[in-house]
Amino acid sequence: MERIVITGATGFIGSYLTRLYLKRGARVFALVRPESKNRSVLPEHENLTIVSCSLEQVLDCVPAIKRADAFFHFAWAGVNRQEIDSPQVQEKNVSCSIDCIKAAHLLQCSVFMDAGSRVEYGVTEEIMREDLECRPINEYGKAKWRFYQMADPLCREYGMLYYHLRFFSVYGYGDHPWSIISTLVRELPQGKTVSLSACRHQWNFMYIEDAAEAVYRLHKSGREGGIVNIASRDTRVLRDFVEEIHRIAGGRGTLEYGSFVQAKEGALSVRPDTEKLNRLLGGNWKESFTFRQGIEETMRKEEKYRYEKN
Repeated sequence: MERIVITGATGFIGSYLTRLYLKRGARVFALVRPESKNRSVLPEHENLTIVSCSLEQVLDCVPAIKRADAFFHFAWAGVNRQEIDSPQVQEKNVSCSIDCIKAAHLLQCSVFMDAGSRVEYGVTEEIMREDLECRPINEYGKAKWRFYQMADPLCREYGMLYYHLRFFSVYGYGDHPWSIISTLVRELPQGKTVSLSACRHQWNFMYIEDAAEAVYRLHKSGREGGIVNIASRDTRVLRDFVEEIHRIAGGRGTLEYGSFVQAKEGALSVRPDTEKLNRLLGGNWKESFTFRQGIEETMRKEEKYRYEKN
């Protein structure tokens, strides 16, 4: 039985990946902070072992797990607006992430994957290909880029195949409540007004189940490694996505364009290249969910949550 280690297993992407590996018959070791309040997002499963372990003490997980085949590092602090530009928080992330590589080596893993980010590219009007020069703006993006530069040679030294997965805008039920998709699918069906930017820039969204499947298939492919964009083939003006959600919501609620205060980066266009992802997955990668299907599924789950809560 394949043995998988996942940090950030109670997070958005990590929780979906955990359930996917369990469904595919793997033994999963989920590293969870002792004080975490989100353990309930993880399923009850005979092949799931929750290991109480903070990132600062990640090396302590080795005696409990003993051996593993692959290590997925998806935990990262300071993703909110209050800490995203904190050098101290982001530097701590880098240090703890290096320890994750060391733990993977001690566990005899052959594969190490971590969650990078589209913000590593910074401001650019070019197509975001994996070999594009990175010029991140905020401390979060700088730390992700710095970690990759340290992780790549270290994984080579340890003989581990390394994937630095640059996630673009992955959406779905369980995402951060402040994300644009979460806000729209929550507020519009209730007839509320949603404050937005002008939404004139290019954007890309990928449904969470497709993102998890892409990660799983990359791991199984065992090909090449390196930086890989995890994004959909659907790139268009952000307002087009917003209007589509409004239609799916039956036209309920109000879209208030131009009233949302942008982050310091401003309205940056996002145009990922997905050719490498497709190539590594055998040249026949196709998402299972259209944007509409993903939004409808997210809305169903949000409605179910509201019903059960009330």
